[in-house]
Amino acid sequence: MSPGFWLHHAALEWRATLERNLRPLGLTPTQFNLLASAGWLGRQGELPTQQQVADMSGADRMMASKVIRVLEERELLARRADPVDARVLRIEITTAGRELVGKGVQIAVDTDAQMFGAAGEQLREQLKPIAVHRIPD
Repeated sequence: MSPGFWLHHAALEWRATLERNLRPLGLTPTQFNLLASAGWLGRQGELPTQQQVADMSGADRMMASKVIRVLEERELLARRADPVDARVLRIEITTAGRELVGKGVQIAVDTDAQMFGAAGEQLREQLKPIAVHRIPD
């Protein structure tokens, strides 16, 4: 069977494990990914747009919008109209969101260690050149 087949099923298992491990925080992997992306992008300069957060996390635009709305209702982030273009929403992570994402990052790191062990760094270096074109600048 192809390496892609094994990569696909390994990714499914990793996601299922991460989902179980994030459950005590009340986060799904998609929620965590969007929240972490918003936090990371927000530390790079101006507040990111909702589209930038979706792109960084790899989420579909419509899915991201729905999930971001849920995160906003939980007061983990806030959406603000862009001062120049009212059609654009900017995302700001709240203090509660930063605290939760910090815990989630540790869970993600621990999940990677649990699943990949010492081979994690080598695996990352093998996957990075394949996936790097999907990561926005």
